[in-house]
Amino acid sequence: MLLSLALCFSAVLGTAGAAQADAARDGEWWLKASGISNAWEVSKGAGVKVAVIDTGIDTSHPDLRGGKDVSGSGNPDGSKPLGTLPEHGTLVATLLAGRGNNKAAIAAAKADAAAQKIAYDRAVKSAKEAKEDPPKAPEAIEIPKPGPGPDGVLGVAPEAEVLSVSLWMGTENPAGISVEDQVPAAVKWAVDSGASVINISLGSTQPDWPVSWDTAFKYAEDNDVVVVAAAGNRAGGMKQVGAPATIPGVLTVAGIDRNGKASVDSSTEGISIGVAAPADPLVGGLPGGGYADWSGTSGAAPLVAGVAAMIRSKYPDMKAPQVINRILSTARPAGPAGVDNLYGHGILDAYAALTAPVPEVKANPMNTITEWIRVHRRGPEVRTGPTADPGISTEKSSIKPIAAPAPVAPGDEAGFLPPLLVLGFGGLLVLTMLGGIMHFVRIRNRAAMAESAKSAPVAALKLNDRSGAKDIFDELPESGRDV
Repeated sequence: MLLSLALCFSAVLGTAGAAQADAARDGEWWLKASGISNAWEVSKGAGVKVAVIDTGIDTSHPDLRGGKDVSGSGNPDGSKPLGTLPEHGTLVATLLAGRGNNKAAIAAAKADAAAQKIAYDRAVKSAKEAKEDPPKAPEAIEIPKPGPGPDGVLGVAPEAEVLSVSLWMGTENPAGISVEDQVPAAVKWAVDSGASVINISLGSTQPDWPVSWDTAFKYAEDNDVVVVAAAGNRAGGMKQVGAPATIPGVLTVAGIDRNGKASVDSSTEGISIGVAAPADPLVGGLPGGGYADWSGTSGAAPLVAGVAAMIRSKYPDMKAPQVINRILSTARPAGPAGVDNLYGHGILDAYAALTAPVPEVKANPMNTITEWIRVHRRGPEVRTGPTADPGISTEKSSIKPIAAPAPVAPGDEAGFLPPLLVLGFGGLLVLTMLGGIMHFVRIRNRAAMAESAKSAPVAALKLNDRSGAKDIFDELPESGRDV
């Protein structure tokens, strides 16, 4: 089955250079709105590996570190963005685990060092002209190494380790590997590489998925991995949630705008939605070190995946179903009461997900792919070898054969009854017909006499001998007047 996948990404509204890193940080309104900044007092995702299955991550971006590649077309370390939207993976990764950067501090230190050198050179020159001893060289100003800082994009789990799992999407993969084959390979590689959270910000317009994906997502489930997927965007042609966000056990994320309402363009709807998170507007990092304003559930999903990483860092022994349950049960109510197809269980609250007392559940509230496979993938067993010869039984039965009953000619018990019935019904039919004919003739005679009475006087009527039974006027219509 061919599955058309698309990135859950609405648009890049505008790009900015590194000089606007402060503006990028100022634009992260969701850090406070979703309780993320308060949650950093409890956890920042340290010690947790999060796999980003996407178009590759530019790990040279000052807000990112680390990365791997399994696409077959990118760099081995996942540092080469791929496909028709190569910036997508970097945008997603910065929202999930961006460290921010200290470029401004580096620039300020370099400027101070340059000014210090100019001032010292002038002092040395003046001392020489005055034939004085040159001044002692000042202590060099230390230039900070590139690293996390107050500028740029700060992700939800800035201390988590990101694994970039590259996919080639949008055009034909030069390596010849289809998207249908890349996705399960990426999921399995992420699990084997130690990821305890997987983010997938891509989807399709169809709710079903290839059978080949079953084992990969079951593998993640069996290995206690939290899988987070984007619900998709109406602006991208997704009228409803599509795979892989429809796979049981996956935590599906819808998108809201800055007013906390379901986004018209940057979200979609479906019964598999678990929680909603900010999707419009967003700001993220671009390959090469820049930043961009953008929108879509592609950005909402990594916000939730980042919270999952924070929970797994705070509670390292907590199983995946409990992590997902914490996110769902602490979500702020939105829309109709209960679970709905726009917000799921509600809007993400990171601080509550980390700190609220939440009862344990026995199963993943987003269901299980294992049970789904058992119920829906049932079918006739596929035999790979030749069919065995059923053979013919040679056992002799001990039951005595029973002869078939002998044929018996039909008897003549009816006798004369059938002919009598036929004659009787025939005679009845003849009498009925005669009665009908006589009745018809009588009615016709009455009608003729009545017609004659209308056009001739009574004296002109020719009377027959009726022997006093009744007079002629009994056969005529009444005039309605007394004569």
